[in-house]
Amino acid sequence: MELLAKDMAVKIGKKEIVKNASVHVKKRQFVGLIGPNGCGKSTLLKSIYKSLTPQQGTVFLDDLDVLKSSEKKVSQRLGVVGQFNEMHFDLTVHQMVMLGRTPHKGMLESDTQKDYEIVEEALARTNLLHYKERSYLSLSGGEKQRVILARTIAQQPQFMILDEPTNHLDIRYQIEILSCVKDLNIGVLAALHDLEMAAHYCDYLYAIKDGEIHAHGVPEEVLTPEIIEDLYQIKCQTFTNPVTKGLSFAYGF
Repeated sequence: MELLAKDMAVKIGKKEIVKNASVHVKKRQFVGLIGPNGCGKSTLLKSIYKSLTPQQGTVFLDDLDVLKSSEKKVSQRLGVVGQFNEMHFDLTVHQMVMLGRTPHKGMLESDTQKDYEIVEEALARTNLLHYKERSYLSLSGGEKQRVILARTIAQQPQFMILDEPTNHLDIRYQIEILSCVKDLNIGVLAALHDLEMAAHYCDYLYAIKDGEIHAHGVPEEVLTPEIIEDLYQIKCQTFTNPVTKGLSFAYGF
């Protein structure tokens, strides 16, 4: 499934946060959005998955007009993992993940054996089977984020948006979550802060500055010292990591 978001513009109050931004994610691509805090990454994503209403633009998942379709119809194809997932009532981990089946069910429809099998598989993928009777509120931040990912996997989406899901997590949970998503082999659009993670996991990158697409291309084309300095106002050098064979960065030169 492909995503095409074209000419997106978002105002909050009188301030233009996103300005005529277009992104394209091809089938099974993992595409990243990078840029400094406040550049518009998360706002662009929210306008794509309908958490915010854009002033202009179109969003299509293949032939589905996302902005004009019902929440249920969109949720049957598109899953979202956000940055913060606090809640004020308690459920078990299994109950939380079962909520991922909601878009596929009619009103008052009971959970089926197939639903239970899909949830078990989602828990297994995220290494949460031994957590399923635990209280969601008792979990650490990284564990909660894995539960939200499992809930999204249980949705069986054909496309996934990651709205800065790892920037408050330690390195172990960042790797666990991004590796799990990569292994799903579906289209992904993710806002990421860590440039080495972006270089390692992403097939293609969009760099955002002041709400506009500043550069785009494969990681080697976008993650250059010149573009990084333009985005973050910091000097850096890039080199090939001898262990991972991917890009690494040294800052402060």
